[in-house]
Amino acid sequence: TTVARLVAGIYRALGLLSKGQLVEVDRSELVAGYLGQTATKTGEVVASAKGGVLFIDEAYSLAGDSYGDEAIDTLVKEMEDHRHDLVVIVAGYPDPMAAFIAANPGLSSRFRTVIEFVDYTDDELAQIFERLAAEADYSPVPACLARFRELVEAAPRDQGFGNGRFARNVLEAAIGRLVPVSSRDCQLSVRPSRKRMRQEP
Repeated sequence: TTVARLVAGIYRALGLLSKGQLVEVDRSELVAGYLGQTATKTGEVVASAKGGVLFIDEAYSLAGDSYGDEAIDTLVKEMEDHRHDLVVIVAGYPDPMAAFIAANPGLSSRFRTVIEFVDYTDDELAQIFERLAAEADYSPVPACLARFRELVEAAPRDQGFGNGRFARNVLEAAIGRLVPVSSRDCQLSVRPSRKRMRQEP
């Protein structure tokens, strides 16, 4: 999403896009409940992105059924009709995305640039964790950071690994286990920088 937002800003600054807004969607925002309605729904989404960037996350989920095929067919047509003032970015895991591109002949000719992002290293994930904590007004104590590294090392790096999202999920789970207290001697796994909190059992 961050890269898509940067692309929108850069293309807008270069005068390649008239507006430069970013519209982020997934399958649920493109596919309707009945056949025939998906084309209209997808068309409305594309219309909202015209002049900017349409970012479709986990685009591979569109492939494989008649509802998704209708969305893909509509998307291909809309991309052609608005090719001078619309950028479409699709994202997902490599193997499913290859199947998605192969689902329609019009996709392979339009998505010719592929950028593959490698997973963050353990150190980079630790840095992301600390930055997210600071943005939420928390200061992780050393024991917390050590425990986070243990979780990172134990996490399987398969297609279900959330990468940066993994760090966010761990932080949110830690914060969810904290409650305000007034005691001075509480033991903390995550310490807020402006208020005391303790970890519940």
